[in-house]
Amino acid sequence: MYVKRNYSFWMTFSWSKWPFIIGVLYGVALCSIHLLFDVHIVLPWEPISVIGIAVAFYLGFKNNSSYDRTWEARKIWGSIVNNSRSFGAQVVSFVQGEGSEEIKKELIYRHIAWLTALRYQLRLAREWEHTEERVKSKYAPTVCEDYTNKLKLDVALFVSDSDMKRYEHYGNSATHILADQSKRLQELKDLGYYEDFRHMELVHLITSFYEDQGKSERIKNFPFPRQYASTALWLTLVFCALVPFGIMDVFHGYSGWLFWACPFIVGLITWIFMLMEKIGDYSENPFEGTYNDVPITTIARGIEIDLREMINDTNIPKPLEPQNGFLL
Repeated sequence: MYVKRNYSFWMTFSWSKWPFIIGVLYGVALCSIHLLFDVHIVLPWEPISVIGIAVAFYLGFKNNSSYDRTWEARKIWGSIVNNSRSFGAQVVSFVQGEGSEEIKKELIYRHIAWLTALRYQLRLAREWEHTEERVKSKYAPTVCEDYTNKLKLDVALFVSDSDMKRYEHYGNSATHILADQSKRLQELKDLGYYEDFRHMELVHLITSFYEDQGKSERIKNFPFPRQYASTALWLTLVFCALVPFGIMDVFHGYSGWLFWACPFIVGLITWIFMLMEKIGDYSENPFEGTYNDVPITTIARGIEIDLREMINDTNIPKPLEPQNGFLL
């Protein structure tokens, strides 16, 4: 997630420059043929503009739908933040008795292990994601092959070695960490560390964590429908391919340098439409590990700090700082 006030124009252009360059070259080629060979390959601008309006509406639909996926992902992790704080506060206040301080630490640490496993799992690459443009960062796996080793190092800080060995064999470690948390809460209730009502409150939060994990996995594992994504791309390309023929119809009565403004107008229109398409394309997958992600690593770090401060833990890490304006 980019956290500065605005992307600069040159950052935006550098990210999306190829449609402009290709559009200009395409326009130069057609204008050269038009002048050198006196071939009047023009089309009336009116029908092309109608196509452009239709494409713009379709891109608007795609971008709104893509934004909804990103915003839903952020709301899910906002729920995880709130429920995690509630879980921490309840653990600190509910658990009473001999050895309660160590038990509180155990429960809090296991919850942080769940957060860590979940964010790693959500960053595993999918076929439809932009895997070639993943952020190279120490805060998240950069390629799937690193997943197991990095996950083991981070989760092992918060669970026992025996538990870590068990989690390594599961396809969904986060699910089993929460299952262990639920079992442990039942054991503590049976041992008399809290009564039924408080146990029900803690179990309700475990249910909420499972719901939030499932919602995150739904966004991660179900892509934006490819028929909509693909149609937006092909319609945009068709429109951009027709643009120079309509622009030449507008400019054919001009001569000299004014006529040669035509390829740059073509490039500009192509760039604008392809930029809209690309923004929607890069907003579809909020957990893919690219620069426009929901910053789940930063959010998880914030939760970890809050929970560890509740139990007066030591060596608490600092909040993650933006790297070149980006939070992951």
